[in-house]
Order: sequence, then structure tokens, then C-alpha cells
Amino acid sequence: MREDEKVEKIKEGAVKEGIAYLVFGVLTTVIDYVISNALFYAGHMASVPSQTIGWVAAVLFAFVTNKWWVFRSHTLVPAEVWREFVSFVLCRVVTFLFNLAAIFVMVDLMKLEFFICKLLISVVVVILNYVFSKILIFAHKKEK
Repeated sequence: MREDEKVEKIKEGAVKEGIAYLVFGVLTTVIDYVISNALFYAGHMASVPSQTIGWVAAVLFAFVTNKWWVFRSHTLVPAEVWREFVSFVLCRVVTFLFNLAAIFVMVDLMKLEFFICKLLISVVVVILNYVFSKILIFAHKKEK
């Protein structure tokens, strides 16, 4: 394979990965938003617990979709799957703590609108999650 063909294949793979991340990221965000907003508004639950429950559901969905379809890690070796899962959850905990702190400050202390705050914070969280997944979690050689 010529060098320019290799470069083109890498670019094509990056575009497919980006599109998959965007699609599953939107679905993950929808899961988080629907659950956390339903609990906050309809269930009259406090902001932090509602956010926590929505986050747990979204992280489980995101791990499966990121592993299989975004970063194409198809290993089923238990030790490797466990390493990916633990790394994924730990990185998501970091962005979750950022999310919780920001929600607490913006909604509970500053009395800003929950939905709008969550939307703004989500932009930063999505970027951080992609970087962590790409560099730390699924950076190893992918199985085809």
C-alpha cells in the first residue's frame, strides 16, 4: 500500500470514529438528560442525586458503545475487558465530579436554570471524555 493510501485510510478511520463518537455521545447524553431531568423535575429529587442516577445509566451505555463501535475494541479477554471498564469508569468519575461540582455551583449556589447549566457543562465533559477514551482507555491495538 502506498503512503498516500495509508494516510487516506487513517483519515477515513478518524472520520468514522468521530461520527460514531458523536452519534453514541448524543444517545448517551439523551439517556443522561432524560433520566436526570425526569428525576429532578417530575420526581422532585435534588439535583445531585438525580444527576448521579442519570450518570450511572449513561456510563454503562457509553462503555459498551465506545468499546465496540467507536474505538472498536473487540477483545473479550476478561482481564482486558476489566482493565478497559475500570479505566473507563475512573475517567468518567473524574468528569462526573467536575459535572457535579459545576451543577452544584451553578444551580444550587448561583440559582441558574438546571437544564441550561447541564447543557453548557456537557460540552466540556464530552470533549474530556473523548480525550480520555482515545488516549488512556482504548489506545491499545484494536482487534478487527
